[in-house]
Amino acid sequence: MRRILVVGASAAGLAAVETLRREGYEGTLTLVGEESHAPYDRPPLSKQVLSSEWEPDRLALRSSGDLAGLGLDLRLGAAATGLDLAERAVSLADGTRVGYDGLIVATGVRPRRLPGEGGAHVLRTLDDALALRDRLAEGRRLVVVGAGFLGAEAAVVARGLGAEVTLLEPAPVPLGHAVGEEVGRVLSAAHREHGVDLRTGVSVAEVTEGGVRLADGELVEADDVLVAIGSLPNTEWLEGSGLKVSDGLVCDEYSAAAPGVYGAGDVARWHNPLFGTSMRIEHRTNAAEQGMAAARNLLAPDGRKPFAPVPYFWSDQYGMRVQAFGYLRGHDEAAVVDGDLGERRFVVAYRTGDRLTGVLAVGMPPKTIRGWRQAIAVRSTWRDAVGATGQATGVS
Repeated sequence: MRRILVVGASAAGLAAVETLRREGYEGTLTLVGEESHAPYDRPPLSKQVLSSEWEPDRLALRSSGDLAGLGLDLRLGAAATGLDLAERAVSLADGTRVGYDGLIVATGVRPRRLPGEGGAHVLRTLDDALALRDRLAEGRRLVVVGAGFLGAEAAVVARGLGAEVTLLEPAPVPLGHAVGEEVGRVLSAAHREHGVDLRTGVSVAEVTEGGVRLADGELVEADDVLVAIGSLPNTEWLEGSGLKVSDGLVCDEYSAAAPGVYGAGDVARWHNPLFGTSMRIEHRTNAAEQGMAAARNLLAPDGRKPFAPVPYFWSDQYGMRVQAFGYLRGHDEAAVVDGDLGERRFVVAYRTGDRLTGVLAVGMPPKTIRGWRQAIAVRSTWRDAVGATGQATGVS
């Protein structure tokens, strides 16, 4: 292949180009990114950057020297606008077309927004984080719409800075659909204990100049509003290309979307054979791992390997480290297998069908759940993994 094109210059795209060079690819390697910033780390945006603990220069995933050493045709600030599969070319917003022999799509996601003219904040890019950081201070009123992990982390930081925080969530229990209602209640209690006005079962109709208006007409006043209601995969530029798009770029177990075209990171919906289901994962670890896997499979199509990871994510909330391995969504049962929910130090295992498919720990050292991760990786049955402990307590 004379030219490989990687569209998307964040964690997945960077991992892909580094892997291509490490695996011996010496042809032209083009990396295209919509943002003008060189590849940077996103998880600290809602934590260290928002709290002013870190300045932006700490976010760079690689130094300028490391990037230069990859010998890239680096095109930043150039969004992809179209793909011609037949001609093997990608159109960019600056009017140029880039041909390719191999393509990796790693265009990530963008935040969902709410209607209204209130100018609400979102939190996806460095510029987003800096704009919100400049507004947070003692006594400022912040409304956060969405009590998922991103909204929760922002609420934690804002309270730490002395802001008055109202956290609005349409579900009866925040994160209940993902981690189970009992675990969701534990995390919810921490918000309330730290002075967050957490309101569940409420729906927001629009953002206004003075806050947000709920579906029942009530106005919740705020100096600033953060909308954290999930993300949309950046696939519009693929419309009409012939690639299948359904809540992400649809890929097979090898992360392939078409011959010579692979997906990686938040934008990719692929079949994970370990769990026997299609999934799209918006976590930093998965982005890097899938970028590497896609690059290797693109270079060696005759020796391709399925991408079958055990997904991992983590979050920090009020001094509690939340860690999870596996695929927790859609679980049939959750059970405490170590520790105690009331003490906020526990491990919960998740069952789907007759298999152990996930584990989540709060306030526990990492070594506590390493064995559980391995049990997920080898597709242990629920009976073998949990029944043998003799201490499981059902929570959902």
